[in-house]
Amino acid sequence: MGEQHSVKFPQEVLDEYAALGIDLPALFSAGDLGRRMEIRILEASAERVVATMPVKGNTQPYGLLHGGASAVLAETLGSVGAMMHGGITKVAVGVDLNCTHHRGARSGIVTGVATPVHRGRSTATYEVVISDEQDRRVCTARLTCLLRDAEQAAAGA
Repeated sequence: MGEQHSVKFPQEVLDEYAALGIDLPALFSAGDLGRRMEIRILEASAERVVATMPVKGNTQPYGLLHGGASAVLAETLGSVGAMMHGGITKVAVGVDLNCTHHRGARSGIVTGVATPVHRGRSTATYEVVISDEQDRRVCTARLTCLLRDAEQAAAGA
């Protein structure tokens, strides 16, 4: 879990955040829950977010990938995409998540890819496809995030 990895961000986005003294890769980490689940974000932009997650450690009692684990991966990816779309003046807050589980996974790594369905001024919706190592679809999810003004969010409004 302590393994170092590098997230691929567009250089212009890295530059924009660096000018404000913000470490973008740290900001867009998967957080405490994501670290416990070993989610690794590999690529992040408003157009596409990619991450992996091991099945081991994220299973339900029958030994299958837990549907909630797929939901956490999907919400993480969609939220990162929405935050990248919103930019430095917005904070993305998930307001709707739905997941359809197509097949089980018992081992290996799953990969999630989030792509935008809608990117507006106040909301962003991402479709997230989670696949196993044989490129078989395990789950399809859709996340809608409200894009709040960062200043209002910081003030608790």
